[in-house]
Amino acid sequence: MAPSRRQLLRFAALGAGGLVLESLAPRAAAAAEGDLAERLSVCRPSGDPLQELLRRNRDFCRVWQAAERSEDPVDRATLLHDTWPLHCQVRPDALAAGQRPWASVLCCADSRVAPEWIFACGSGELFEVRSAGNTAFAEGIASLEFAVAELAVPLILVMGHSGCGAVTAAMATEPLTPLLEDLVAPIRATLQPGADLAQAVRTNAAAAAADLPRCSGLLRDAVADGRLQIQAAYFDIGSGEVSLV
Repeated sequence: MAPSRRQLLRFAALGAGGLVLESLAPRAAAAAEGDLAERLSVCRPSGDPLQELLRRNRDFCRVWQAAERSEDPVDRATLLHDTWPLHCQVRPDALAAGQRPWASVLCCADSRVAPEWIFACGSGELFEVRSAGNTAFAEGIASLEFAVAELAVPLILVMGHSGCGAVTAAMATEPLTPLLEDLVAPIRATLQPGADLAQAVRTNAAAAAADLPRCSGLLRDAVADGRLQIQAAYFDIGSGEVSLV
C-alpha cells in the first residue's frame, strides 16, 4: 500500500531534521573543542612566556630563601606549603581531556630540580623533558617536537643546575659504565679547559639549546617562523634563582 500524504510529510520532516542535525554536529564539536581549549588555557600568561617563568621564579625564590632561616624541617615544610606561590590550577576534568602547556623545560633528572616547584606552576602548564645532564638526546628532541607541533608550545627552556652530577662525572677521569659514558659524551664535548663546575654546567646548557634546532628540522623551522623561542638557563639550588645563559 502506498504511503499516505501525512506519512510522506512525516518522513520528509524526519529527513530534514536529520540533515539539520548532521549540519549542526561539526559546529557542536568545534564549540566543545573551543570550550576545552579555553578551560585548559586559564593559567596561560598573556605576555612573554619566558618573562613569566622568571617572574614566577622570583616569587619562588622569596619562599625558598625564607625556608632557609628555619632549623626545623617540619617548620620549613609548613612554610613552603603555606606560602608556595602557586597562583592558578587548571580544572582536573579539563586536564583529563587534554593539555595546553605554555612552556617546555628540558632539564636534569636530579631530584632537586623540579620545574613545577621552581616556576610555581600547576598541572598542565609545563611540558617537561628530563634526563641526567639535560642534553639534547634523541628521544628528548622527539618529545619536544611533539610539544611544538601538536601543542603549539612557544618556548623551550634548557636548564642546567648547580652541583650537577652528570656534568661532574663528565669532568672526572674515573671510568663509568658504558651507558653512563654514552650519557656524558655530549657533555664532555662542551667542556672548556680550566672551567669550573658552574661554568661547565652553563656551557652544557647553552650547547644543548643550540643542538635542538640543529638536530631537528621541525624545531629549526619553528624558530625561523617566530613560533618558538629556545633559551638556556642555570638554576642555583641554594638561592632558588634561575638566571639566563
